[in-house]
Amino acid sequence: MIPGTKFLANPARFMAVSRWLAPVLGALAAVLLAVGLWLGMAVPDDYQQGATVRIMFVHLPAAFMSMIVYALLAIASFLGLVFRHALADAAAKSAAPLGAAFTALALITGSLWGRPMWGTWWVWDARLTSELVLLLIYLGYMALHAALDDETKAARAAAILALVGLANLPVIHFSVTWWNSLHQGESIFVKGGPKLSAVYLWPLGIMFLAYLALFGSLWLVRIRGEVWRKRAGARAMARAMA
Repeated sequence: MIPGTKFLANPARFMAVSRWLAPVLGALAAVLLAVGLWLGMAVPDDYQQGATVRIMFVHLPAAFMSMIVYALLAIASFLGLVFRHALADAAAKSAAPLGAAFTALALITGSLWGRPMWGTWWVWDARLTSELVLLLIYLGYMALHAALDDETKAARAAAILALVGLANLPVIHFSVTWWNSLHQGESIFVKGGPKLSAVYLWPLGIMFLAYLALFGSLWLVRIRGEVWRKRAGARAMARAMA
């Protein structure tokens, strides 16, 4: 099992830790977002992209988070499927809407950048298309959860879909090297160091940390909501049986 998951697998322990961790992460996200956006607005215009380079500070972290959240969703789905742990199922279910939101934000901001740079809002480029497929997988996961009344069966079916959908992540990542792509290639994690100037890297790094903290806070809040909902359902069932 992944380090740390065993400690938090106990619902009571998770609720105790998340009670203070969620607001701390939320406050950290607010500070980082304010700093990141301020620094992002203060950077000079790019010699090619002009002022539209600032869209990068919203777009790139959202694109990264869309894949990171899906990987976490798949891990939680695997743990729920194999170990039959309700908290893992709740974590996977809670991550899906957040991942879908990041993916939609990446697609929207990418289109806003593409219009002045490429002359069109959308092209059926491999990177863009595979990111759209990721959004559809998120939506399919949520729809499958909602379609089945039996929560156990819904969690298992959705977990299988999540694990199958993992195949799309390497397609997104390597699409710019596997096919001729209009989308620019990797410019940060490359051999020899980032291609971006430090004046752009600092705001970008801060925004990524802000998105990460924001996701962590919202994820914990949503998981807590799932735990409380299930507890309320169990109590209602117990009263009905009595």
